[in-house]
Amino acid sequence: MDWDEGPNPNGVGERGSYGPYRQSQRNDIYHRYKQQLLASGRAYEKDGAVWFKLLGERYKVFDDHRKKEVEKVKSAPVVIDDQIRGRVERQEDEDFVIFRSDGNPVFHFVNVVDDIEMKISHVIRGEDHLSNTSKHVRLYEGFGVPAPVFAHIPLILKSPEMGQGKMSKRDKGALIEEYQQRHFLPEALVNYLSLLGWNPGDDREKMPIAEIIRLFDLPGVNQSNARFDDRKLANMNMQYLLELPADRFVEQARAYFTKHTVFAGLPAQPEAAYFRDVMLISQPKIKGFEELPAYTRYFFTEDFAIDAKVRDKVLAKGDPKARIRELTALLAKPEIDFSSDGALEEAIKAEAVRNGLGFGDYQAVARLAVSGTNVGPGLTSLFRVLGRERTLKRLQAFLASLG
Repeated sequence: MDWDEGPNPNGVGERGSYGPYRQSQRNDIYHRYKQQLLASGRAYEKDGAVWFKLLGERYKVFDDHRKKEVEKVKSAPVVIDDQIRGRVERQEDEDFVIFRSDGNPVFHFVNVVDDIEMKISHVIRGEDHLSNTSKHVRLYEGFGVPAPVFAHIPLILKSPEMGQGKMSKRDKGALIEEYQQRHFLPEALVNYLSLLGWNPGDDREKMPIAEIIRLFDLPGVNQSNARFDDRKLANMNMQYLLELPADRFVEQARAYFTKHTVFAGLPAQPEAAYFRDVMLISQPKIKGFEELPAYTRYFFTEDFAIDAKVRDKVLAKGDPKARIRELTALLAKPEIDFSSDGALEEAIKAEAVRNGLGFGDYQAVARLAVSGTNVGPGLTSLFRVLGRERTLKRLQAFLASLG
């Protein structure tokens, strides 16, 4: 986010021309505006609190809910020309508190005063605040100041697996810090959030931020609530990861591994060139950086587990021992070029043809032997990055384990 003004993100100092920006430091401003209303007759004291006085004919009625007589005010409805909701009319028919009896201003009052002081032109907020807006309009009138443009955006509902209702700051996925910790790409997060309640008028989803800014307008925001979906966000992040330049991807991956001390148990850190190769062949396969440590573990240690279920499934087909022997003999030949995925693939395919087989007859058992699993980068990429010596060592060890 590019902060124009307010407290600095690091918590030290602030920027901008309308400070202080923390409400706790703005009490003198609030009291000055309170005195303005008292002096003009638009506010009065009662029961230790300060009340805002509506204009209009006053009358009394018995309130069945409160079980007492209350004073009402006859006045025209408050008309709100909302940029998203259109024309909204709401009625304010009772004076309301602006300063509590403990001396503290209420939300409605500080909200309006801050917007006046900071020269806010547009107020964009959740639709659940639409019910407050009529009070705010009356306060603007009381101060003799034009109200800003209002736009009440749809609420964000919880992800389906989290239940019903609107998303709150306590719900999983509600805090930006969570995505920072998971090393989601900022551009993916902004892209996804921009589409919650808005679309560019076509079927596009992945768009550069500059394009979103160019196309976005408030009347184009939907009125219906949007549902947050962590899986869709992860998929958006994956799309951005796929297109991330190699250097930036490796840099971000290194930062994630360092932050989470992934290599803490290893006798030595992997060489930079080897780490880079591992990351780049993994890039097309992952949805987020948080998957990388588990996804690439077998590249950095010989002490990797063999998935028992995968092992049973792979060994139940064909003659896995014969395939490992044939592949070991082939890859041990000096003329086999380990620097090229294409050369390795052609060599294995040729071997398969000689034995009346296909590439797939070698693929599953070879992958299991060198990685312990059935998922990962392409097999020949895996061989290339591991190198001849390590690949052969793992094939031989696996063959020996079969007895």
